Amino acid sequence: MNLDEQYSELTLKTKTKHVLVVLDGLGDIATKEQGYLTPLEAAHTPNLDAIAKNSAQGRMIPVAPGITPGSGPGHLGLFGYDPLEFQVGRGVIEALGLGLELKPGDVCARANFATLDPKGIVTDRRAGRIPTETCEKLVALLTAKIKKIGDTQVIIKAGKEHRFVVVFRGKGLEGPLTDADPNREGFAIPSVKPRDPKNLKQKKMAKLIADFYKAALPVLAKEKPANGFLMRGIAHQPHIPLFADRYLLKPACLAVYPMYKGLAQLVGMVKIEGPQTIKEQFERYLKEYDNYDFFFIHYKYTDKYGEDGNFPAKKKAIEEFDAALPILLKKKPDVLVVTGDHSTPCALHGHSWHPQPVMIHSATSGSDKLERFTETGANSGSLGIFPAKFMIRLMQANAKMFDKFGA
Repeated sequence: MNLDEQYSELTLKTKTKHVLVVLDGLGDIATKEQGYLTPLEAAHTPNLDAIAKNSAQGRMIPVAPGITPGSGPGHLGLFGYDPLEFQVGRGVIEALGLGLELKPGDVCARANFATLDPKGIVTDRRAGRIPTETCEKLVALLTAKIKKIGDTQVIIKAGKEHRFVVVFRGKGLEGPLTDADPNREGFAIPSVKPRDPKNLKQKKMAKLIADFYKAALPVLAKEKPANGFLMRGIAHQPHIPLFADRYLLKPACLAVYPMYKGLAQLVGMVKIEGPQTIKEQFERYLKEYDNYDFFFIHYKYTDKYGEDGNFPAKKKAIEEFDAALPILLKKKPDVLVVTGDHSTPCALHGHSWHPQPVMIHSATSGSDKLERFTETGANSGSLGIFPAKFMIRLMQANAKMFDKFGA
């Protein structure tokens, strides 16, 4: 019997309410330039601090020590799925989040509009974070010109800001492939390659991507600043056990960005559409409280400003989240977790391997007697440092959802 089977055997059905609040990229590192403070430590967070006084804290490793996760692995770990066992391409997640109905054999790619110089070198991976309206216009241009590559249908759909998704639908296709993204400025767009050089379906898919670039780049050549695009997470949809079956909880997702809706949908969470701000997300939670047992609430801006290296903006985003928190607490769940899916240190301008802070509040969590929710405080919390894949299990334990193990 493996560990998940053991958990399932011990799981009891209850009427408890669970809320997982994810401040994307929340974790950070203290540097001399930042006054040896993280944005979470520098922020004024009276509502988080009030909860901290009666909570348990710790740090979580998203995948494994030293591994920097993408948003997909980071969230799958939070949902209790080992990211090393359940590997999902980012394109699949984005496509689901945008409401596309995928068919068996579809291969999806997540794409960014980007800026290229005359030699094809990437000078801005996000094309200045063009507005969503511009993205929609550019996608309409591409869609009008490219409907098929050979015998393969091409479906293109706009996301938020510079993001969009491409779905390839045809026979004999498979992922995963390497990225058509140098992952930094100053380099040309690399050609994609099969992850398995012997896989003929992946080889066919790699040629399709190359042909798609040949067709699409001329369409964008005169556009400014988005005269190119990058593609990553090129893969097909894997089979993943449903959240409700795994944990005996009816789950719902309150997220704004498509990728996080897609991650939630991938494990069977209901996407609650409409809210666009954290205040609206919390207000919708109040309305939906009786309809679900588990709520995943996602807040993007901590990650966005961490990637920009903007310490004041990340600090302000945390403060704006904290100001809205009393709305959620009008209907306090039995178990509340506040954490990040990974760390996005401002000093690094991107995701990192540093464990993210986590706080669990329940009638059974006990108090670590910490005055604030911060990385420094979490270092001394009773939860210690543990893999993120066990966080849902700790939520279940705090809700008394496990029978006793052994005599």
